[in-house]
Amino acid sequence: MKHNRFAVMWDCNGLEAVEQLPDPAETTFALLKGTEPPKLPNILHWRLRARYNSQRHYEIYVFETVKGITAEDIREMFEASPQHAADTIREIGTVFHSDRQTQKAAIV
Repeated sequence: MKHNRFAVMWDCNGLEAVEQLPDPAETTFALLKGTEPPKLPNILHWRLRARYNSQRHYEIYVFETVKGITAEDIREMFEASPQHAADTIREIGTVFHSDRQTQKAAIV
């Protein structure tokens, strides 16, 4: 595989989770060999968390990077510039769940 795939989740308080998705070929070969395939992150649990905490405006994305990028690199990107990191992932990624707040709350 020429790319790494990641699933990320963040909310209004910042980055919450970054998990690398295994290469589908690794899963196929493991099953053919009769060994345990690599574990997938349970992003369905992430979605449940997001739905039941809608006040935190969670966003979950899946995206690809070049081979050399690691989960730690993504965490560092969020620490250095969280808004730029979120905007970049929104641009290149596929949305899995979004409660993104696009309007500011009205003050009465």
